[in-house]
Amino acid sequence: MARITIDYTPAIHQGAGIARLTREIARAVLAADRSHHYTLFVMGRPAPSVPLSNLMNTRDLPLRVTRLSDRWLYRLWFRARLPLDVRLLSGPCDLYHATDFVLPPLKGDVPALLTVHDLSFERDPDSAPPRLIPFLRRVVPDSVRRAAHVIADSHATARDLQALYGVPAEKVTVIHSGVEARFAPYQDTLYHRRRRAHVLKKYGLGDAPFILTVGTMQRRKNHLRLVRAFARLVERLPEADQPRLVIAGGKGWLYDEVHAEVARLGLADLVRFVGYVDDADLPHLYQAAAVFAFPSLYEGFGLPPLEAMACGVPVVASNAASLPEVVGDAGALVDPLDVEALAAALEQALCDEGWRRRAVARGLERAAHFTWARAAQQLLAVYDRLLRK
Repeated sequence: MARITIDYTPAIHQGAGIARLTREIARAVLAADRSHHYTLFVMGRPAPSVPLSNLMNTRDLPLRVTRLSDRWLYRLWFRARLPLDVRLLSGPCDLYHATDFVLPPLKGDVPALLTVHDLSFERDPDSAPPRLIPFLRRVVPDSVRRAAHVIADSHATARDLQALYGVPAEKVTVIHSGVEARFAPYQDTLYHRRRRAHVLKKYGLGDAPFILTVGTMQRRKNHLRLVRAFARLVERLPEADQPRLVIAGGKGWLYDEVHAEVARLGLADLVRFVGYVDDADLPHLYQAAAVFAFPSLYEGFGLPPLEAMACGVPVVASNAASLPEVVGDAGALVDPLDVEALAAALEQALCDEGWRRRAVARGLERAAHFTWARAAQQLLAVYDRLLRK
């Protein structure tokens, strides 16, 4: 029975896509595999309000939590260059899986697996906080070099690893994310009617149809062009048929700029900024949307459009990076730099009932292929291959 340590830190301390990916792939692996001994390693104690996960309810797992946060440990490892073997903190293991770009010092012949979600800090550096870019550009390539193998969230990220870092194709395995069963089409039951009403009220949304986008407000999410496309859309529609635009996600570092653009275009009454959405509310918010928009300039995978398709919502997304891998022919794919093309796609998704029906059916069929069980089996195959070396 091999000992496998999974860095579970992002599942505890982050709140966006990487957190969900880490949490769900770990849950699926642990549900599928009884042949190895697993340790979940967390850098930094979680806040009292953060549940450690349902994983503890299904198996008696050793959860190793350090006093020092990942930020402090990164300072020791990569700024002070203290060669402190991560196993002194995480416990002994036969395989270490670093799940969030960075591989800590690991001595000896223990194989390390590294997950790289995207290379946005290389491809679109304006999207990352400036203070982080030098760190990422120094530490991530070194982590990739030291890892025995690399997991990429998409073929687009795999191509970036090969093009930018010269990583051999055989060193990278692509594992697409799955979608949780709770992301499903709306069911018109008393419970779901009440839950939807509660969520809409909680985020200050009325009964008017709305276009939804989900994502931290940073440049690569392309909120500015989405707002400009929305302005063109509402100009074409009678006032009674004008939808709202709902922007959900943390403030990031583009919040003020997007707010200013909304004001400049006179859209203050039609655009709603609802901030970070509680994870339990997300399915109900997707289900209530008329259209889901995701015109990102760059994505390592793009979980929100997959979740929207699983909820039976027509999707308009960009044709950049990994998003064609996710959406395929189930939604509208447009040039994220073309505001007019984005406005036209939103109009079609909102107003063309035939297109909407086809997009919903294709989206549900496509989303069904992305499962965490499948992702777990692919990851377990990588674990076994590394352990046999």
